[in-house]
Amino acid sequence: MSTAQAVTHRRVLRIALPIVLANVTVPLIGLADTAVVGQIGLAAPIGAVGLGAVILAAVYWIFGFLRMGTTGLAAQAFGAGDTAETGAILKRGLLIAGAAGLVLIAAQAPFLWAAFQLAPASAAVEGLTHDYLSIRIYGAPATIALYAITGWLIALERTRAVLLLQVVINLLNVGLDLWFVLGLDWGVEGVAVASLIAEYAGLGLGLWLCRAAFAGPRARVFDPVRLRRMASVNGDIMLRSVLLQASFTSFLFLAAGKGDVVLASNQILLQFLEVMAYLLDGFAFSAETLVGQAVGARRLAVLRRAVRLTGGWGLAGAAVMAVSFALIGPAVIDVMTTAPEVRAAARSYLPWIVLAPLVSIASYMLDGVFIGATRTREMLKAMVISVAVYVAVLWAFWGWGNHGLWAALMVLNATRGVTMALLYPRIPASLREVA
Repeated sequence: MSTAQAVTHRRVLRIALPIVLANVTVPLIGLADTAVVGQIGLAAPIGAVGLGAVILAAVYWIFGFLRMGTTGLAAQAFGAGDTAETGAILKRGLLIAGAAGLVLIAAQAPFLWAAFQLAPASAAVEGLTHDYLSIRIYGAPATIALYAITGWLIALERTRAVLLLQVVINLLNVGLDLWFVLGLDWGVEGVAVASLIAEYAGLGLGLWLCRAAFAGPRARVFDPVRLRRMASVNGDIMLRSVLLQASFTSFLFLAAGKGDVVLASNQILLQFLEVMAYLLDGFAFSAETLVGQAVGARRLAVLRRAVRLTGGWGLAGAAVMAVSFALIGPAVIDVMTTAPEVRAAARSYLPWIVLAPLVSIASYMLDGVFIGATRTREMLKAMVISVAVYVAVLWAFWGWGNHGLWAALMVLNATRGVTMALLYPRIPASLREVA
């Protein structure tokens, strides 16, 4: 049984490193789509693929709760040795994904209309984007189901399978892009069809990787008590994520009102934060898995060691990133833009990026701890408090210009870490050591 294994540095890294590598491949799909469609030689197809991808990412992001909720619940069932419930959690997640995907397909007409109202473009780009989305939307059940599959595999420490899944989807997508767009001259529709096929191929591979989950009794899937718990956990995570996304979106919108140079410099600096998130996620996912299994097994000593080791590795990773951003940040900025005024602005705000990993690491790691323990109501409370503080700091520091925006963003993440740290004692207090 997995929870009988000692929580070691090797075990933490065995979970974390494949996730880090899998995350590195995530931007490749957008890069490949853009590069291939760019060979057509027209601006409109590039804009259409980019706009379509952003719209879909915004919609699918809503269902990210399915990945986190599945990981926490499945890790606890696995830790408790409840094989039937471990499999039932995945099946429930897949049912939710299928229903959500079918709703998106059925509602595609008003969905596409609303998307273009929020993100208007030229007639040529809108027409091509409509063609792109009208194909890609049929991949919704597969894409959302992959959240549940990924969460389940992480819960069982099968992160190498997650890496395999991501690599297969990306390679297939790139290969089909080249064939459909450059070979068959299908244009934007070819990019969409390539992604659609890759999504369903990934779903097929994911279901095969999780085949052991389907051996349990079907009746367990519809147990009303467990269904209510899953709904509560996922609902809390979804609301917490909406608040976090709203805060981040407000940062972007407020920056846009401070001029083109500020907006451009922030866009460059946000790429550093994206890299930070990809790297820290690996250690946070380790915390989700190991904490969830410890809570399921009701092993207090294992819980404490899991929190200590994953937190230590997360802090080390944050320190390395802070030093790296300080040393190579100016050079990276110069590579990303040749505009002197944008370079100067980005360099002036770079200290916030150096500070970001150290300020944010507690919130990342404690997110993993609370997800693993399924203490999602506390996560939601912490986020409500943090957003209130963020809004107050935005108002107080408005006169600082863009520095004030970055200060507020740092305070948001710092407050998330502090509030969850204050709530953390509730997790070990809820356990009794049994071994």
